[in-house]
Amino acid sequence: MSGPDKFAHVVYRSNDLPRLRDWYLTVLEATVAFENKFMCFITYDDEHHRVAIVYDPKFTPSDQPRAVDHVAFTHGTLRALVDNHDRLRGLGIEPYWTINHGPTTSFYYRDPDGNGVEFQVDNYATVEELHQFFRSSHFAANPVGMLVDPDDLRGRLDAGEPSSALLLRADIVNI
Repeated sequence: MSGPDKFAHVVYRSNDLPRLRDWYLTVLEATVAFENKFMCFITYDDEHHRVAIVYDPKFTPSDQPRAVDHVAFTHGTLRALVDNHDRLRGLGIEPYWTINHGPTTSFYYRDPDGNGVEFQVDNYATVEELHQFFRSSHFAANPVGMLVDPDDLRGRLDAGEPSSALLLRADIVNI
């Protein structure tokens, strides 16, 4: 038996389909693959849809996490992650949490209905390096991570500091 080849999509319910559609189109720089008054399929790559939104007039948005805390999207580089942060900030969309977990550096947002959305970059070049970190005493002592400042990351990238150094967790770098 083998696992799936890839994660395909996530489906949200909303009592305001246009508002949620527009938010995801903006943050994912996506396009509508299909839409009617009851549902919308959104994509940003070669998958037919990555996010679907189903209209549900009984749905109530919440600022509290739901059974699924968040869905994560990976950027290919730290530069792409901070560029996305700057783009979203320019649109008035701010993260509520920015952290270097160790395996990833992640910026967390809430969509208009209160669903968590994580944009991340992988911190290790190989799976073996990642597994080595998972087995380390550093991860055992702090499996959540260290807060990061996106503006500091941007400044240090712009100053020429290599991404590989910026992606290491500060509590490990300073040991």
